[in-house]
Amino acid sequence: MRKLRYVIIGLVALLALYLLLWPVPIEPVAWNPPDNPGLTGPYDANNMLAQAELYPLAGGYGPEDTALGPDGLIYTGLADGSIVRFSPENGDTVETIANTSGRPLGLQFHNNRLYIADAFMGLIYIDNATAASGHQIQLAVDEVDGERMMFANHLDIASDGTVWFTDASTRFDQHNYVTDIAESRPTGRLLSWDPDTGETTVHVEELGFANGVALGPGEAYVLVNETMRYRITRYWLNGEKTGQTDIFIDNLPGFPDNLSYNGEDLFWVALVYPRDKTIDGIMPRPFLRKIIMRLPEALRVSEPDPIALVIALDHDGNVVHNLQDHTGHYHTVTSVNDADGYLWLGSLTQPYVARIPVP
Repeated sequence: MRKLRYVIIGLVALLALYLLLWPVPIEPVAWNPPDNPGLTGPYDANNMLAQAELYPLAGGYGPEDTALGPDGLIYTGLADGSIVRFSPENGDTVETIANTSGRPLGLQFHNNRLYIADAFMGLIYIDNATAASGHQIQLAVDEVDGERMMFANHLDIASDGTVWFTDASTRFDQHNYVTDIAESRPTGRLLSWDPDTGETTVHVEELGFANGVALGPGEAYVLVNETMRYRITRYWLNGEKTGQTDIFIDNLPGFPDNLSYNGEDLFWVALVYPRDKTIDGIMPRPFLRKIIMRLPEALRVSEPDPIALVIALDHDGNVVHNLQDHTGHYHTVTSVNDADGYLWLGSLTQPYVARIPVP
């Protein structure tokens, strides 16, 4: 009996040493999140997205972003690297035009060139993307100052063809985005790429998981989502604040993913997950997060409720529209794009693209 007691004590001691000292891949920093506003007030719970029309993706899933092509077709990128397109009038026919061999995230047309922010391949593009065949993936940029980009994420294109895009993290790639959130060390960047010179410029650093990008009215500024900070940061491109940053909206009730501008009066923001009180609770405690990282993944990561959260903001960062779905009809929304009178929704997990009429 005494021997068994010593064995148990030894095992407990070994477990304690493991939880306290075993090396982990993160060097977490303390961060104190603001109080979660929850789904109240301007974010009051509703099911306005529950009637969204669904477009199946022929066995594919994860249409992170969507783009309306000059040919009137909808283009999207899937989890297996495929770039596909389909007609809004005949969504049953889904055509694969290319495969990036990575993970296509943000995508957007400039004339007939389709730009893609691929998590593993960098900023890439397809010329004559609307052609019937012959689509070739070409590289714009995959490194900055001689170092490979870790996590190209989203993009927007200025009137002169300059591509504004994000590198979500310089620490962890797309496979390990949960680890990046656990570390909570802001290493994301906002960059631009000039197609005439091939020059890449880093404009803003130390962003908390830099995600969606959208140029504002008159291209006076560019907005970028900071997913792990629940906010949107603004970088001024002209005027007296040129080169400065400020906060466009703070303390969102979820994790902001992609971002788009309708060209008139609204920014559409997809909140891929609602905030979680456990995550908010451990953010001020770096040592606790290191202990949690030593636990089996099944104990560290839980699947959130299947909820859709979409908001629209005016030029002053005020919430104008608040669209949700708590029925599970469509969820984990990563993008919202206003095209031809509809909002087109992408998702991290769904085997569909969805659309609803613009409110």
